[in-house]
Amino acid sequence: MTNVVVIGSQWGDEGKGKIVDWLSERADVVVRFQGGHNAGHTLVIDGEVFKLSLLPSGVVRSDKLSMIGNGVVIDPWALLEEIDRIEEQGVKLDPSRLKIAENAPLILPLHRTLDRAREEARGKAKIGTTGRGIGPAYEDKTARRAIRVCDLADLDSLGAKVDELLVHHNALLRGFGQEEIDRDELMQLLEELAPRLLPYAATVWRELDEARRGGKRILFEGAQGIMLDVDHGTYPFVTSSNTVSGSAAAGTGLGPKSLEYVLGITKAYTTRVGSGPFPTELDDEIGSLLGERGREFGTVTGRQRRCGWFDAGLVRQSVKLSGMDGIALTKLDVLDGISEIKLCVGYKINGEECDYLPSSSALQAVAEPVYETLEGWSESTQGARSWAELPATAIKYIRRIEELIEAPVTLLSTSPERDDTIMVRDPFSV
Repeated sequence: MTNVVVIGSQWGDEGKGKIVDWLSERADVVVRFQGGHNAGHTLVIDGEVFKLSLLPSGVVRSDKLSMIGNGVVIDPWALLEEIDRIEEQGVKLDPSRLKIAENAPLILPLHRTLDRAREEARGKAKIGTTGRGIGPAYEDKTARRAIRVCDLADLDSLGAKVDELLVHHNALLRGFGQEEIDRDELMQLLEELAPRLLPYAATVWRELDEARRGGKRILFEGAQGIMLDVDHGTYPFVTSSNTVSGSAAAGTGLGPKSLEYVLGITKAYTTRVGSGPFPTELDDEIGSLLGERGREFGTVTGRQRRCGWFDAGLVRQSVKLSGMDGIALTKLDVLDGISEIKLCVGYKINGEECDYLPSSSALQAVAEPVYETLEGWSESTQGARSWAELPATAIKYIRRIEELIEAPVTLLSTSPERDDTIMVRDPFSV
């Protein structure tokens, strides 16, 4: 029995939702371990579309236990709305099927206000956040002033914690020329929230340990992608959490020895939302074609994604940073009909060749892709469920990716539909 960690190997939006849902059929427990409701997953099941942000992708399966770990920052109102929305689609959730770490920090309305005020003040230098309060909530967690799920159970002590929080935030809001947060209004919101959220609260680390000891298969679900990691990504154009595989342990409370197989979800080309370096970005007809065919719009924000050729240097870096055992290659069908396909094998920076993307923002900004060109294919790969259904040139493209990133393709996705997946190796049986 193997526990599997699923993470994104690029800048997010790689198709993790479908892969996690597909894998969840083989799992007993699915747990989110970092990020917030800035992460969006779209699942297509029997033609019905489910759009998830905070909820683990396993919730659509009635026989699975879903958990949200302590590494996630939770907007409780957004979470409750999401629960209501999928229940309208026939997915029934209650505290027996969904458990939230009692030590997870909350995103409050003041975090959203501060997030948007900062982005507005940055002007052209904006980072490209979703404005949903993720960064400010993680800052409060690090500064030890966050309001956590368990704090809602002790309303007598909550007032003092809110006072400490507002000393910091109201000073910042005054500096940005924003209206200060009313203490009594915030307290009322939290008091009304408590009876709705607390039934889901649980000691997630302990329940996961019991599941592991009982031989249950655990699927750890990450958000965003490794190149958005606050330490290892294209800083400062990153998210506010660690997106690498190691955060699955810290973000759930289960030890790193329990992370037995790391699967990196990898798109067959490259996309990015928001600002930041993107060496293989295409501002031409091919870039537009990839965006149209791949329906490259953010699940959460609706923002159009920037598109470019596959960056093997970047994915190889992600493989090393997270100890990936294999990748799940998604959206291969988007490349159908393109006569020549380019692969970025490294970079030229200030006249020198480099096989990884450096940490320096200045060097990232001037990195030029070094390409090799492969023959494309005219046949359709959409919906293929075996290697025999793939064109020879498509297989050659996949094999070259494996060589360049130094990791095997474990799964291959050929459409948004759950069953349009070719399994080379079952991560749970390794």
